[in-house]
Amino acid sequence: MKFEEMNISPALLRGVQEMGYEEATPIQAQTIPLLLDGRDVIGQAQTGTGKTAAFALPVLEKIDPANHSLQTLILCPTRELAIQVAGEIRRLASFTHGIRLLPVYGGQDIGQQIRALRGGVQIIVGTPGRVMDHMRRRTLRVDRVHTVILDEADEMLNMGFREDIETILQDTPVERQTALFSATMPPPILEITHQYQRDAQLVRVVKKELTVQNIEQYYFDVRPSYKAELLTRLLDMYTPHLSMVFCNTKRTVDELTALLQNQGYAAEGLHGDLKQQQRDRVMEAFRGGKASVLVATDVAARGIDVDDVDIVFNYDLPQDDEYYVHRIGRTGRAGKNGLAFTFISGREIYHLRDLQRYCHTRISPRPIPSLSDVNETRMENLFQEVGTIIETEDLTSYRNVLECRMEEHNYSAIDVAAALLKLHPVSRDLNSDDMMPASPRVLHDAEEGMVRLFLNIGKEQGAGPGNIVGAIAGESGLPGKIIGSIDMHDKYTFVDIPKDHAREVLYSMRNAKILGKPVRMERATQKSTSERKWKTRNR
Repeated sequence: MKFEEMNISPALLRGVQEMGYEEATPIQAQTIPLLLDGRDVIGQAQTGTGKTAAFALPVLEKIDPANHSLQTLILCPTRELAIQVAGEIRRLASFTHGIRLLPVYGGQDIGQQIRALRGGVQIIVGTPGRVMDHMRRRTLRVDRVHTVILDEADEMLNMGFREDIETILQDTPVERQTALFSATMPPPILEITHQYQRDAQLVRVVKKELTVQNIEQYYFDVRPSYKAELLTRLLDMYTPHLSMVFCNTKRTVDELTALLQNQGYAAEGLHGDLKQQQRDRVMEAFRGGKASVLVATDVAARGIDVDDVDIVFNYDLPQDDEYYVHRIGRTGRAGKNGLAFTFISGREIYHLRDLQRYCHTRISPRPIPSLSDVNETRMENLFQEVGTIIETEDLTSYRNVLECRMEEHNYSAIDVAAALLKLHPVSRDLNSDDMMPASPRVLHDAEEGMVRLFLNIGKEQGAGPGNIVGAIAGESGLPGKIIGSIDMHDKYTFVDIPKDHAREVLYSMRNAKILGKPVRMERATQKSTSERKWKTRNR
């Protein structure tokens, strides 16, 4: 269906055209007419199906620009999604005059939000907690709201917002229009729809990624502390052009991304705490091939639509079985075969069996590859590349140069080939097969009375000790002379701070920038003495 076939104003159609939409997606084609007709809607669809425009266009169509009171309330689970939704609505309304929209979420100055609300706002896109905060302060009135949208309702419930959502719905007019969108439909969602919607129309859109037919699925039974090393071995073996690694927590995303970057992998992390500008940079790097590994949480990865993902890694087994289907559906697209690897530990094998029954699929076990397996596979890949070049390229000039040099130095062809092979980064020259990953955050103990902190910026970014001292002193207000030793590496830095000031420094550096780049500071992990001795013996 074309947007021109819907009852949408010319100004909104211009906004649709400017955003590059040519025709309505299935969720838009089914939902927009229902919402324009005033019906309540339950939409089961994932981000990336176009559902934001599915509710945004009817919302904008119903707004009265002459009325400066709040008319539409859109609730989202995270500030990142609230900002994203607000941005898309603004773009759609770019040719519609007189509409004021405000995203409200935690982490932003509430005074600034209050001042904006006093000026009159017709649409609010917010997180339940911050919306409730404004309602308690009486800086936000919902008594004239005619439309409520619950976006990613399952995620809001998972995050504990059910009571807030119900309070907000109870305070809005009974005759309002309510639309609920959710990727899954667990019982608590159905309870809300029954209680707070009237004769709601169900619209269910199954996205193409729900199929797992072209995807080979395997699992590795591995100890949690060995998972990072297993991941790097698999990346080395398969050398995917693009791969996605799914984790259950933001902290795991940050730690794993830093570890991969410090081991030379082109990795980027994506989770709900990233600002939109950071998210855009990460996705641009991934889509453009500058980053070959994207480490992400489920919520942050919603809406990512990249067709050339070779491998999906479930670094953590997902809490929700349906998430597994969404994750692995990122590969095996456009008729290609995909590959999905899942890491499990201990009793997770039982969860994996339930997951196979749910997906009606087979997830086969795989042995953990040894370093010799990795090196053999990489050597085989190299020889395949060499064979292709020999068969397809004109190597005459190279042969002439080699023949002259070999004759001059009395080298054999085997000697030259072996030396070139050693120069090629084909094998991981490690001394042990212990699968114990070394975290860049782990270093020698700080001096007595000091705490060692980790910063994810180093020499390669152009940073020097002066930049580190200046940033800490400038953000915390502490004198630079109290800062202890600074140990700089290519991609990260360790800094010693007096114990009494460690918490203050960590807090003040939350949103800091060094050389214009956002940085992350945290406590460096300290390993036990026995483990440090073990590592020393096995170097």
